[in-house]
Amino acid sequence: QCTDGYEWDPVRQRCKDIDECEIVPDACKGGMKCVNHYGGYLCLPRTAQIIVNEREEAAAESTSGRNNVIRRTPADPHRAPPNPTHQIQCAAGYEQSDHNVCQDIDECATGTHNCRADQVCVNLRGSFSCQCPPGYQKRGDQCVDIDECTLPPYCHHRCVNTPGSYYCQCNAGFQLASNNHTCVDINECDANNPCAQQCYNILGSFICQCNPGFELSSDRINCEDTDECRTSSYICQYQCVNEPGKFSCVCPEGYQVVGGRTCQDINECETTNECREDEICWNYHGGFRCYPRNPCQEPYVLTSENRCVCPVSNAICRELPYSVVYKYMSIRSDRTVPSDIFQIQATTIYPNTINTFRIKSGNENGEFYLRQTSAVSAMLVLVKSLSGPREHIVDLEMLTVNSLNYRTSSVLRLTIIVGPYAF
Repeated sequence: QCTDGYEWDPVRQRCKDIDECEIVPDACKGGMKCVNHYGGYLCLPRTAQIIVNEREEAAAESTSGRNNVIRRTPADPHRAPPNPTHQIQCAAGYEQSDHNVCQDIDECATGTHNCRADQVCVNLRGSFSCQCPPGYQKRGDQCVDIDECTLPPYCHHRCVNTPGSYYCQCNAGFQLASNNHTCVDINECDANNPCAQQCYNILGSFICQCNPGFELSSDRINCEDTDECRTSSYICQYQCVNEPGKFSCVCPEGYQVVGGRTCQDINECETTNECREDEICWNYHGGFRCYPRNPCQEPYVLTSENRCVCPVSNAICRELPYSVVYKYMSIRSDRTVPSDIFQIQATTIYPNTINTFRIKSGNENGEFYLRQTSAVSAMLVLVKSLSGPREHIVDLEMLTVNSLNYRTSSVLRLTIIVGPYAF
């Protein structure tokens, strides 16, 4: 945009003076002659002679001697006019110099302008212009702020107008790019990594995650240990021990952890057999016990492993069971009932005999029931739940009679060891 009296030259890409004397018909009245000058023109008597210093490019465009105007180039600035004693008359905005030529008055430098305090004085040839400082525009005779936030280029996120200027702001999680208009994402994970464990950058923000065994706290940044033991009472078969970021299962004495969570009985008879030579080791759920290799008591004698016989030659034996067989078994605590736990069976079968089975002793509280399953066998049934650790000794008797009124009996002495736990 050019000032008054100039127009844009698209070839030279600059403003050039408009020759009003050529384009304005009858620019001067009353016999006056039109003299063009930068930014305007003068109407002077036809006998007037004016000497004007010009720039090189302006001189190239002018017509020498037209309208008695002598245009002097900068090459001869000190050439005196033909009549040095003649006083020239200068147009408004010009004054006579020491060399008797008209020169522009810089009203902005001399302070003879009438621009307001909020305006900027710009000197022109023969005049001056009151302009607004950058960021302001004229409205009437006043300078008002330009709201750049309503004009392109627009800010990416937010625009803040200021007196004479503006600046761009970005939303949280973004920062201004080098062009001061565009907002780019801040990678918080690379900048300061606010997360306690794992940080993932997302557009305009970030999210924190925790390692296995931890969970995000209420501030969504720090990680707290997850107490897996509180999430479920069945996570471990026996006892759960919480640790930072994990948990572990432990088993009671006599057991070992299998598969991380299950407790399995340790067979001490195979690993740490502490029984004497005259004893046998019997493993049960959660421990072991030592029993004598010869369990026979007078008048019984040992005939084979765990089998004691009362000799018929001994008169005392006539009123006692012929044989006593010692057996051992182990069951878990609180076993579901009813439950078949042990089968008794005749080892020798005689013709024309009848066998009956009964619990001779050890069932004072009614925990067991003996169900005959055939002519030569019976099943011991647990009918009341047993809690350990404890030991039950139950005598199971088989009575045998024949048609000749022969009568004999055998006893199976069953030692039942109830473990301390249900596993």
